[in-house]
Amino acid sequence: MYKLIAIDIDGTLLNSYGEVTEENKKAIEYALKKNVQIVLTSGRMPKAIIPIANEINANKYIISGNGAAIYDIEKEENVYNNYMNKEKVLEIIDICEKNSMFYNIYTNNVILTKSLNYNILFYYNENKKKSDDKQIRINIIDNIYKYIQEYQNNDLLKITICDNDKFVFKNIINKLKKIKNIDVLEVAHMSKKIIEHGSEEHEIAYYYTEITNQNVNKWVAVQQLAKKLGIQKEEIIAIGDNINDKEMVEKAEIGIVTGNSCPEMKKIANDRVSSNDKNGVAEAIYKYIK
Repeated sequence: MYKLIAIDIDGTLLNSYGEVTEENKKAIEYALKKNVQIVLTSGRMPKAIIPIANEINANKYIISGNGAAIYDIEKEENVYNNYMNKEKVLEIIDICEKNSMFYNIYTNNVILTKSLNYNILFYYNENKKKSDDKQIRINIIDNIYKYIQEYQNNDLLKITICDNDKFVFKNIINKLKKIKNIDVLEVAHMSKKIIEHGSEEHEIAYYYTEITNQNVNKWVAVQQLAKKLGIQKEEIIAIGDNINDKEMVEKAEIGIVTGNSCPEMKKIANDRVSSNDKNGVAEAIYKYIK
């Protein structure tokens, strides 16, 4: 019997318009009634995950920053974290600035960026549809290096770097890999998101990487939470679509990918369901939770 389902958010639970479908909500409600823990695992920060967790009533624990932290929603506190070192963050910022790369930094409460582009443009557009309490906080800062130098909190979750030129992007990846004690996510395909402007739809496409402290991934965090809850590996299902879901899909008892997943993820999964636009999460839940 399965007791915990770890579910990725973007590209998995949410459809291309950033919404949780009614079918997925009903399936999650069904699983919760069967006493199955539903845990959202995301590269997002806690403030950007909690409204979604509350929307689907999976409001006990969430995993943020690709596994950098586990947050207890009821107690409003972290029960585990593996944050980035400030000096490493400054080193990465310096490389990005010298190579004119677009980057943004995730903390527990806000995303720091120099402009609205790529992933930040998508979040900014999504914010227009949401009430203030559900919006993702975005701070536009001219001098992020100086800001981080003076930053007092110890909650640097991850750095995201984006570019639409594959050659330029590969070059920056090679430079980042030379930095010690960090993990650089290797994503071979372009990320594609849809932005709505009135009746028109526009696609944002870009290459990206996500940088975290060493030994940060969603599966490590899922294991930490499972240990706290007394749940065994054999009782865990993981559902994802992208490379930042790789470890949890590969190592959970049942690893499932949605139909829109990248080719590498499809190779390692135990099972494949419909895409995020066709209620793949609901399909997986009904298949494995009897």
